[in-house]
Amino acid sequence: MSTRTVLTGARHPGDIAFSEGMIVEVGAIIAGPSDVVIDCSDTIITAGFVNTHHHLYQCITRGRAVGCDLFGWLTELYPIWGRLDVADVHAAALVGLGELAATGCTTASDHHYLVPRGDDSVFDAIVEAARTVGIRLHLSRGSMDLSVKDGGLPPDHVVESLDAIMASTERLIAQYHDGEMISVVVAPCSPFSVSRELMRESAELARRHGLRLHTHLAETIEEEHHCQERFGRRPVDLLDEWGWIAPDVWVAHGIHLDDAEVARLGGEECGVAHCPSSNARLGAGMCRVTDLVGAGAPVGLGVDGAASNEVGGLFAELRQSLYTARQRARDASAFMPNDALARATVGGAACLGRDDIGAISVGMRADLAVWPAADLGDIADPVTALVLGPDRKVRDLFVGGERVIEAGQHRSFDLAAAKAQLAQRASRLWA
Repeated sequence: MSTRTVLTGARHPGDIAFSEGMIVEVGAIIAGPSDVVIDCSDTIITAGFVNTHHHLYQCITRGRAVGCDLFGWLTELYPIWGRLDVADVHAAALVGLGELAATGCTTASDHHYLVPRGDDSVFDAIVEAARTVGIRLHLSRGSMDLSVKDGGLPPDHVVESLDAIMASTERLIAQYHDGEMISVVVAPCSPFSVSRELMRESAELARRHGLRLHTHLAETIEEEHHCQERFGRRPVDLLDEWGWIAPDVWVAHGIHLDDAEVARLGGEECGVAHCPSSNARLGAGMCRVTDLVGAGAPVGLGVDGAASNEVGGLFAELRQSLYTARQRARDASAFMPNDALARATVGGAACLGRDDIGAISVGMRADLAVWPAADLGDIADPVTALVLGPDRKVRDLFVGGERVIEAGQHRSFDLAAAKAQLAQRASRLWA
């Protein structure tokens, strides 16, 4: 018989037992003599959070373009990003994933579309960082093939050829995709940085392999204007024409949507990664989260890049998503703490097409975040305490039953040392 681990005494949801990476019992558990028992008194346990949209490399360029909208922000940062090397990307990914884990994240989607000088070993570096940290990675193989000279926004030196993108994506699928710890996603960047051919061939490649698709969509009014001028279409119509409004797709942001577009995404169960802090930082607008969920669209939370959300962790997005939804609706009952927690867990899992994570129930993977809660005893409801109470980091984090963080410390690497190394690497970019 396999040894069970039993987490006992948590305020929410009670005792949890897991074995061989899977949850086997939830409720009042009587531990057996061979069980490993971990005291979780004065804690709140949640399913591990799912980060549905991130750009880990941006951890090396925080605090720039602080008064710019998206296009101005990109214009300022593209030349700096073009100077990054593989070691920079690895250092940034290690810190970014470490911060995500510390803030309760057990699964992270990294949308990486920057391949300086055509060296696609940047993706190997991100996988290596995820394996070091110990959390699940949805490696969204991003791409850009439309530079300024062809009518796009990125400078020439940061785009790739269509053939190179396709070959690299095939390599990553063959080398890394296992659908459990590493899942490859096909992810052209955005309507203003890609060609029709890239979008269509990416969709064909992903569906041939049974993989998911991801891209940015309807983040800003400027994007809408760009699509109207270049294609004569609104962004959603454009993606629909390319076969991208579908259940195997989730998009980032989804802010500037009309009623018909909300209904279209919901009817196709096309997911949306909601990034409230980044959207506010860039003045992009507020996502129609409650409308999208009501229409049937999966909605999860995302940090977005740490160059537009310098906190870099997922925990803060729960409270920010609640505040944003209530501000947009001008209704204090429009979005509750349980809604925020659902976006961070089961909603995020649905965006990524996963039914094995995002909930605490028998048969689910033992991806669990244990939150210190001794200071929250005056708040009766534990979910309200977690979402609306002071910011915190996990006491313990389990991914597939493996303890990744114990007593607030990463077990596999030194996050403080990784941050110091990243700061040293970033210093050369400040000049």
